[in-house]
Amino acid sequence: MIKVAILTVSDKGFRGERIDTTSSAIKEVLDPAIYSIEEIRIVPDEIEDIKRELVRFCDELKVDLVLTNGGTGFSKRDVTPEATMAVVEKLVPGIPEAMRAKSLEITPHAMLSRAVAGIRKSTLIINLPGSPKGAVENLNVVLPALKHGIEILKGEASECARKDD
Repeated sequence: MIKVAILTVSDKGFRGERIDTTSSAIKEVLDPAIYSIEEIRIVPDEIEDIKRELVRFCDELKVDLVLTNGGTGFSKRDVTPEATMAVVEKLVPGIPEAMRAKSLEITPHAMLSRAVAGIRKSTLIINLPGSPKGAVENLNVVLPALKHGIEILKGEASECARKDD
């Protein structure tokens, strides 16, 4: 099982002014036979709050995958990528590159995403858009590679080459 935490970054969601539908949409996409949702949290768009939850998910809960949603745009309050980069030890640029490339087929606004992905200890953190549609579209881009990547991260697999390579 891949243990997952979902972190919604939203001032309005945190204050109860907006219902968080994005984390539910993300949860629906993850096959329960493969992914175990350990926790879902909402924090405001505050860099220290985001960092604190990311560290807690990685270091205390020891989840394999953290999926954030929200806070990846151009607004002054959008600081999820900065919080993520502050806590990860390695960046994984291919993940947001792939998400943006595929999203550009749908909307030119995809190039405005500042999402990042990275590794802290044995946890992969991926920033997703805040909208349910955008989060699901982006997650679906990376799902085919996630299981294998996390197996490598956990030391359960050692090769990235396909058998037919």
